[in-house]
Amino acid sequence: MEPLNPVLMDELLTDCKTPADVKNLYSQLLQRMINRSLEAELDAHLKYDKGERSDIGQRRSNTRNGKGNKTIKGEFGELQVETPRDRDGSFEPKLVQKRQIRLAGMEEHILTLYAKGMTTRDIEDTVKRLYGVDISHTLISEVTEAVQGEAKAWQSRALDNIYPIVWLDGIIVKVQQDKQVINKAAHVVLAVNLRGEKDVLGIWLAENEGAKFWLSVLTELRHRGVQDIYVACMDGLNGLPEAVNAVFPKTLTQLCMVHMVRASLRYVTAKDTKGVVAALKRIYQSSTAEEAERELEALETEWGDKYKAVVRLWRGNWANVIPFFQFQPEIRKVIYTTNAIESLNMSLRKFTRNRRIFPSDSSALKSLYLAVREASQKWSVIHHWKPALQTFLLMFGEERVPLSAL
Repeated sequence: MEPLNPVLMDELLTDCKTPADVKNLYSQLLQRMINRSLEAELDAHLKYDKGERSDIGQRRSNTRNGKGNKTIKGEFGELQVETPRDRDGSFEPKLVQKRQIRLAGMEEHILTLYAKGMTTRDIEDTVKRLYGVDISHTLISEVTEAVQGEAKAWQSRALDNIYPIVWLDGIIVKVQQDKQVINKAAHVVLAVNLRGEKDVLGIWLAENEGAKFWLSVLTELRHRGVQDIYVACMDGLNGLPEAVNAVFPKTLTQLCMVHMVRASLRYVTAKDTKGVVAALKRIYQSSTAEEAERELEALETEWGDKYKAVVRLWRGNWANVIPFFQFQPEIRKVIYTTNAIESLNMSLRKFTRNRRIFPSDSSALKSLYLAVREASQKWSVIHHWKPALQTFLLMFGEERVPLSAL
């Protein structure tokens, strides 16, 4: 876009002394631009310009029929819009449509504030303060309810055939049900696609987080198009690895090391915590699975008599502890903890903190969807992703890793 004529700019800004004056000038220019554009839309619809005479002996099938006035709300205050009309009522303006009372962009601002956990009253006050526009509780509800269909479409959308990595985890939200407030588990599936991009595949609510419900979630992912997952990362929920392999038999299941350490420390006294943590670190920071097993034996030798439950915990889950040793260090950092999804869950909790109790499941899911949409705007491609794909290719072969992705 070429810069405006400096003389014209100076003339426009002659009476502007403060930022508020500039904002008011912009509002007037925007209002004038909208009204001129609507006139141009009607010219194109009628196929003749305003004031243009018709040819002698010809009668136009449709003509102008005055204007309708309405107030629309936008980022720069309220604008008075004059919508031209045609006689047969066939004109449908595009820039500001019939019955539209907000400029494009205002809805997005409301949804962003809502996603950040603001209540409707907070949103009313914020929009008034920032834009000088009064919006009602009803209007905010209409805007947020309109996203319900978008959230449902997102939750049921078709998915990619392959996701190299997925993380499975849950957060607790409070929901009203049968005149009571109960805790519900929001089951969250975060994935990385073949391009190295993170994507939340869905959010499911249930009264409890359990392997049986996770099985239904994984089955749904299968029906939505997911054919293969290379590695599934999870906490230590009983039965979850088996649920994953029931739907995706070839998938490696990887337990989160942070969760394993936390679970171990439940059995350890405060004075021994430092020593046991150091021994556990030597296990999961080993270079190979064989070295890790030697460190596990060292843990048993040093602490086994005192903390049999810790040794039993690691030996009982060993098959789901060691898969990450097959990968390069860059991949290990991605998959041996659930930090990626816990970071997402932290964002979800932050965005839903102000709304401590949701009136319904649909309200909770709508808010979580908007929070995901907000959080995902800051995501970037996983570091060192191309070498990671090469590793997957060496491990699983061309049958599972398409060469086109490399």
